[in-house]
Amino acid sequence: MAFNYNEYLRTDKMPTLWCWGCGDGIILKSVIRAIDSLGWNMDDVCVVSGIGCSGRFSSYLNCNTVHTTHGRTVAYATGIKLANPDKHVIVVAGDGDGLAIGGNHTIHGCRRNIDLNFILINNFIYGLTNSQVSPTTPKGMWAVTTQYGNVDPTFDACELAKGAGATFIARETVTDPKKLEKMFIKGFQHRGFSFFDVFSNCHVNLGRKNKMGEAIQNQNWIDSITMSKAKYDKLPEEEKINYFPTGILHHVTDQMEYCDAYDLVIEAAQNKKKVDIPVQVKPF
Repeated sequence: MAFNYNEYLRTDKMPTLWCWGCGDGIILKSVIRAIDSLGWNMDDVCVVSGIGCSGRFSSYLNCNTVHTTHGRTVAYATGIKLANPDKHVIVVAGDGDGLAIGGNHTIHGCRRNIDLNFILINNFIYGLTNSQVSPTTPKGMWAVTTQYGNVDPTFDACELAKGAGATFIARETVTDPKKLEKMFIKGFQHRGFSFFDVFSNCHVNLGRKNKMGEAIQNQNWIDSITMSKAKYDKLPEEEKINYFPTGILHHVTDQMEYCDAYDLVIEAAQNKKKVDIPVQVKPF
């Protein structure tokens, strides 16, 4: 029996505004299937998106949605979650939105370990605004702002999230929707900051000037730079440089979630006493 997406979508907004072959639609369907598998009520779900192609995510899902300013998704989502700690808050941002202008907010969302599900749609370029270089654009690739080749080192978003303190970190690609769905199910169940680095294709703005002008060409390139964590871990260090591991990369369950910690602050304030949280010099 075919899966019915209509009950999760704002069907009056269909078809989407995404380009033909865009990976964003694959991610949208995987998120919906994960929500369905977990049995979440859409009234208890809030999707927060920013500016860029990924910003359209909040337009299409039939739940509580907030379309925010550029780079401020985590800031808005933090307020929403603190005010509604029993709700499921999903943040969707592109690599430019989440790692450049919004990089500071992403770092501190990870550091606080607040119970947000942060989906980074990583297509290695500023797609909506016509292909400026982003923090994840591979070194040597063409972009509008690097027409002679990008000289900036490539950002590994998962390493950033780990260093900042996220307690669930995973990476998958749009070339395997079932793995993507399973990753979301696992991460959505985690209590704490869940960081999903999803490699997606932008064959229109990244691909056309980098010999990947068709969706399948761009997706084949993504396959060529990724491999499972199990396989990646077996490689000699010198061979890891041009590959990214996929799967669950980091999972910690013994860190206090931020809303729980904030409840202790509220209790302490009401009772006019110091909050009872052990001092930790190095929490990660």
